[in-house]
Amino acid sequence: MRTMVILGALMICTLVSWPAMAEDKALEERIKKLEQQLQDFQEHEKQEREKMAVPPAGQYPTPTGPITEIKVERKGEEKVPLGFSSTGSGKLIYAKPFLAAPKATIGGYTDIKFGVLTGPTLDNLSRNTFNQERMVPFIYADITDRVKFAVEIEFERGGTNSPGPTITGTGNTASGSMQLEFAQLDYLITEPINLRGGIILMPVGKFNLLHDSPLNDLPDRPMVDRLVIPTTWFEAGAGLYGTFYPSALSKMDYELYAVNGMGGNPNGGTITDVNGLRNARGTVSRDNNDGKGVVGRVAYSPMLGVEVAGSSYYGQYSNKNGAGVNNQNNNIGIYAVDWTLQRGPWELIGEAAWSRITGNQGTTLTTQGPDGMFGYYIQANYHFMPEFLKKLAPTHFTEASTFTATVRWETVDTDTGGKTRLANGTPSDQRDLERLTFGLNFRPIEDTVLKLSYMINTQKSTAITNFVNNPGNSLTTRIDGDGFIAMLATYF
Repeated sequence: MRTMVILGALMICTLVSWPAMAEDKALEERIKKLEQQLQDFQEHEKQEREKMAVPPAGQYPTPTGPITEIKVERKGEEKVPLGFSSTGSGKLIYAKPFLAAPKATIGGYTDIKFGVLTGPTLDNLSRNTFNQERMVPFIYADITDRVKFAVEIEFERGGTNSPGPTITGTGNTASGSMQLEFAQLDYLITEPINLRGGIILMPVGKFNLLHDSPLNDLPDRPMVDRLVIPTTWFEAGAGLYGTFYPSALSKMDYELYAVNGMGGNPNGGTITDVNGLRNARGTVSRDNNDGKGVVGRVAYSPMLGVEVAGSSYYGQYSNKNGAGVNNQNNNIGIYAVDWTLQRGPWELIGEAAWSRITGNQGTTLTTQGPDGMFGYYIQANYHFMPEFLKKLAPTHFTEASTFTATVRWETVDTDTGGKTRLANGTPSDQRDLERLTFGLNFRPIEDTVLKLSYMINTQKSTAITNFVNNPGNSLTTRIDGDGFIAMLATYF
């Protein structure tokens, strides 16, 4: 409005003085001068409006979203940094730096599974049923160029409040779970050395680091990565990671951390041939034996498409028996090798792991747990995309689409020393397993996959034989029968 008034006044003055100005040789210069003055005034008005619209850097509270009434009226408060000494009340909940400058990205993955399995199986979730196995939100933040943060939150089988069927012969309820899979804060120093702390994915083998459902070509995880390496395995700790380049074609990556010792819960985790090491993982809130473990992985890639890696974990674990006796100075070591070979459409991947356990006691004073475990898998993948399908349905089968045919052989023995004993002193061989799996999957894009597979299982166990012959007997192990499994999984 002020601009229009000034412009009108200038026009009136120009019209009134027109006769005199017509005779003035400097008329053109005067008009240019007036135009420049008007332009300068408009620029000044624009700058004043911008200053009113955008608060000074560091102003508190920071305006955000639709909360347009949040502003600072008191002179000097814009210079007060955000902290506990800041003043305010109802609007303090909006005093978050990320509201004004968002840094986080939210994504994740989800899957749905269907299984029809035959034979004696305790896993009713995959016998003849659908199973919403995992829904995993992922949050990543670039806090600065050097500070990074990432966290995964896993909802498994619907979460902790999800009801499940009673597992035959055990009385257990197959409900879901909810937990932080990892929460890592990184400080980047240089490519060869960086700092990491938080809830860390344990770098033992490769599958524990790359276990996402959409990433893998078969619905079920390898048995060695469920029992010997208890995927998903995480512990609280801190350490280093980085990358070196020995030559122009090769590179070497490493991770090295100090973490809480294994135990699994305040009473200690029980390591058995039935569940392997799964119950001894995840000491996040406190190290229950105050003894740290050391874990690391070194991966060497001499050229693109080839990688061989070695990894290990060593530390103390707490394992209290049913009488409350705590076995002290128990040690556990886990050692693994993994490999990835890729050439054209072919891939050959695999992993092998060993564990050595000292002082392992079962749930009562008379039972004895395993002192060693071993397992491996080897998997071949072939990627292909028939040209006739692209021509037949080009909107469904694109350049980004692919099929993968895969076959995996695997075996696991959770009591290599044969020392596991039941309460009556008889040997227990619950987990001597072999599995052959054939699979075919289709990816419309790389991030989404429909998997189909058929698996054939063999288990050597007296308990299984007794259960088949006398179904009324208690079956104390979880096995999978032969059968068909399908899964749909995607990143989002």
